[in-house]
Amino acid sequence: MKRGQLFVISAPSGAGKTSLVKALLESDPRLQLSISHTTRRMRPTEQQGREYHFVKMAEFERLRTAGEFLEHARVFDNCYGTSRAFVERQLDAGHDVLLEIDWQGARQVRARVPQCVSIFVLPPSRRALAERLNRRATDTPEVIARRLADAAGDMSHYREFDYVVVNDDFARALEDLRHIIAGQGEALRSDRPQLAPLVAELLAGA
Repeated sequence: MKRGQLFVISAPSGAGKTSLVKALLESDPRLQLSISHTTRRMRPTEQQGREYHFVKMAEFERLRTAGEFLEHARVFDNCYGTSRAFVERQLDAGHDVLLEIDWQGARQVRARVPQCVSIFVLPPSRRALAERLNRRATDTPEVIARRLADAAGDMSHYREFDYVVVNDDFARALEDLRHIIAGQGEALRSDRPQLAPLVAELLAGA
């Protein structure tokens, strides 16, 4: 049986990554989403085991010490980790696996699974990013301000990824992701010159 392919998708908070991933999974049943462990508090709209495996810090540390995570990172005072066993089981069974993680975790995965395909999602502008974060009803103004401040640092790592998708038009961004998953994403590589003006604007004042 052919081993599955591992895809890693990262983005700054507010870029629309989660919505894109959800739509991608709905349109391609062959993809398996790896549900991360996290120590952050569960939001009212979330369910245990659906968005995340919500665990206490002590349990997270136990798993980390035991080497159970393919990657792990601390983001906004919370810890996140990907189950190594789950990913390996799915890949061995021939399933393609999608990891929705931050750039720190993506860097660890690329080091441990060099053959993975990594994708970074960028917003179309700083203004759009701020508007998207403010439309969320789940975060306080203080958290939103911090996420905006940290977004530039996240976005500065875009060149570490194989591909970059700009989420300006949702349908087009979703189609771009589909092309990459299908192995047809050459025009979306992270080193394409067309990204330079957008990145300069996104990182201005960082």
